[in-house]
Amino acid sequence: MKRRDFVNHSAITVFGAGLPLSGVMAQNRYAKYAGQTVNFSIPAHPQYDAMLKILPEFTQQTGIKVETDKLALGRMKEKQLLEMAKPQGDYDLGCYVVMWKGEYVAKNLIHPLDTFLQNPALTDPSYDIKDIIPIYLENLGLVGGPKGYLAGAGAKLYGLPFGAETSVLAYRRDIFAKQNLQPPTNYVEFAKLLRILKDKEGIGALASRGQAGHQAVHAWLLHLNPLGGRVFDDQWRPRFNDKVGVEALQFLQEVVATGPAGIAGYGQGESNTAFLQGQAAMYLDSTLISGLVNDPTKSKVVDKVSWALHPMGTRRASQSGGLGLAIAKNAKNPIAAFLLMQWLTSKAQDKAITRAGGAPMRNSTMGDADMVRKYPEFITFKEALKYSNPDWRPIIPVWDKINVQALGVGISEALTGKKTAQAALDDMVPQVTQIMREAGYKV
Repeated sequence: MKRRDFVNHSAITVFGAGLPLSGVMAQNRYAKYAGQTVNFSIPAHPQYDAMLKILPEFTQQTGIKVETDKLALGRMKEKQLLEMAKPQGDYDLGCYVVMWKGEYVAKNLIHPLDTFLQNPALTDPSYDIKDIIPIYLENLGLVGGPKGYLAGAGAKLYGLPFGAETSVLAYRRDIFAKQNLQPPTNYVEFAKLLRILKDKEGIGALASRGQAGHQAVHAWLLHLNPLGGRVFDDQWRPRFNDKVGVEALQFLQEVVATGPAGIAGYGQGESNTAFLQGQAAMYLDSTLISGLVNDPTKSKVVDKVSWALHPMGTRRASQSGGLGLAIAKNAKNPIAAFLLMQWLTSKAQDKAITRAGGAPMRNSTMGDADMVRKYPEFITFKEALKYSNPDWRPIIPVWDKINVQALGVGISEALTGKKTAQAALDDMVPQVTQIMREAGYKV
């Protein structure tokens, strides 16, 4: 069975094939929980900013109240771990970054969703989990399959995508037309364009993340995968410092050298802002920027941006990542939390949140004729999803430690000129190997 077929098959099983409910049962789904409050941990993030615009409708429709605790992504995990370690924490529902899912499951901090999804009194028969983009469902939601995080035998659903993403190239079509340039289709063309755009336009060629830690690793992985590299081999031995790993980091060094001022300190927000404010001619990262590009309150490049596939290296490999929703094991109101999760990720709300500036999580939204007319970039996004790689990074429980404390330090040293690309990656091998051994991997 192919991976995406497995995801769809698992979804049908989890939902009990979507048994129909009577109208009375559907009306009463929320009645028992009206008056309860869902405490919801959310990030400062475009998807969740869009969500907040429609969230009052959930309380109006259901009687369930929602209290949000909004933090910067960098601060969320520490507080979530603190709350979820208590006998009863302050959070019922939480947003998590894809890298955290394995750790949260390993520490028994979040609920598997089957007990909720298999309950016909709670599940909405029109929900249609098969409609959720399969790569998003696998990447954000599944834990326990092959490698511990892919679809296959042993995989269970622990979360639902909400703020999931893949990578595409956005570019300033006005600048490209002025310079008689075409968007790059491969990395040879991509590398040439960096210098051409910097020299001819005097602005950054490509907006990118560069900040030490996760942000720098994310930027490097964007190039490592299409160039044919991997973090580990099949025996979990580090191979990130091989020829391809070094080539990807050298490419990122060139991105920094030709990028906007301060790029080596950029997180995702700063990278987004640089492109939106006209400080860079290209942007290669999350599809989530699409909701911001044509918002005149946030963007100076309204109606000036076109979209293309992530350039090809030795293969096509778009990013898979982003954010999901999970229910805390120690939640005070777990069922109300599930009902909110289900409502937010439903077909109707997926469209509403997309219109409010978020990004679609469902095929029905991406394929809706009216939505495509309004957001023609969805045509490119759908094509990019064909190449989105669920193994884009190893989402094992210790990945976040490797990501932030090891690779994120070494890559930053290369981007700030403290070390060569080869030395920066070589120097991280002993530390990463030790982390893997301490986690029980026979490296």
